[in-house]
Amino acid sequence: MAANDVSFRPATRADARVIAELFQISSEGVADYVWNQLEGPEFEGLELIEIGTKRYGREDVKFSYQNCDIAEIDGETVGMLHAYVIGDDVGNVPDDIDPVLRPYAELEEPRSLNISGLALFDKFRGAGVGTRLLDYAYKRARAEGVKKISLICFVENEAACRLYKREGFKERKRAAVVPHPLIKHGGDVVLMVLED
Repeated sequence: MAANDVSFRPATRADARVIAELFQISSEGVADYVWNQLEGPEFEGLELIEIGTKRYGREDVKFSYQNCDIAEIDGETVGMLHAYVIGDDVGNVPDDIDPVLRPYAELEEPRSLNISGLALFDKFRGAGVGTRLLDYAYKRARAEGVKKISLICFVENEAACRLYKREGFKERKRAAVVPHPLIKHGGDVVLMVLED
């Protein structure tokens, strides 16, 4: 398997389950926390992955399959990119926001393509596929008419931070992670931005 063998396609609703699985990997517990907080009869009795599948099966919202692209090798899903454009309306974090989620809401870059999820299944890591996904994100940003790409990375995830720095991302600001048993990292979370 080589990174050059990767192809990309827009996700469909049928990909919602694999998107949820990959989002669990990329969010390092934050998605599980969010899904665990969702209430309503449609979520009763469901496992977290089923809740995530329902969440990504929706349309016309940020966290939808419509904002995802699937990376494949020989028809097998190897990873995904979840990204959407952030406009100028950042910095208006409601006072009553869940305190565990506040740091992530505060780290947004206006007029950027925000990569909120970029993940590979374990067996496809270390072969350059993550870099190819980032290249694909650059193309999406240009197609969306924005000149910046933003993402949030746990400082404790040193391998991911190294990859983004190597790709030219610069640290913009940090926030302290609010500890919770579902979230895998402590320390800080950092907003990283790449400008065209």
